[in-house]
Amino acid sequence: MNRRIFLLVVIIILIADMDLYAQLPSKKILVAYFSHSGNTRIVAEQIKRATDADIFEIKPVTDYPDDYNTVVAQAKKEINASYKPELKTKVKNIKSYDVIFIGSPNWWSTIAPPVATFLSACDFEGKLIVPFITHEGSRMGHSVADIKKLCPKSTVLDGLPVRGGAVKEANDDVVRWLREIKMTN
Repeated sequence: MNRRIFLLVVIIILIADMDLYAQLPSKKILVAYFSHSGNTRIVAEQIKRATDADIFEIKPVTDYPDDYNTVVAQAKKEINASYKPELKTKVKNIKSYDVIFIGSPNWWSTIAPPVATFLSACDFEGKLIVPFITHEGSRMGHSVADIKKLCPKSTVLDGLPVRGGAVKEANDDVVRWLREIKMTN
């Protein structure tokens, strides 16, 4: 008899716990990224798969050159001038998202100018901003501080640096990071 009561109580607790969990609001997530070489796109897609997020590619109206030295020189010039290039498209309803992952290559220790344009053009008040930066040795640079300046009414996490040459093998690290920041189970 005591065993039946115990089992009944356990079942009731489990059902009540499942019902409570089902009532918790789910976070709507967007992964927005700019990718010149394709590395940031790969990490963005890894995050999208792991979180079941929507995805949005930040694209400037005028593409950057393919030649490495030319794009490096152009990026340096644009960043030093605080230039924000015009973008091809916008997110239709940014207000519907609770969490926005922001992906960028590390250009001259910060985010690429199209990402700065995107962050400047949207209202991120009350949003959780989660940066991820691809790099070839410079890690996050001062990109987090720059994102905080562009989104002063948001909560901005420290983010994840991913070496560009290792993005295809980074999925396990990305998933581990997403668990640490409680964006996935």
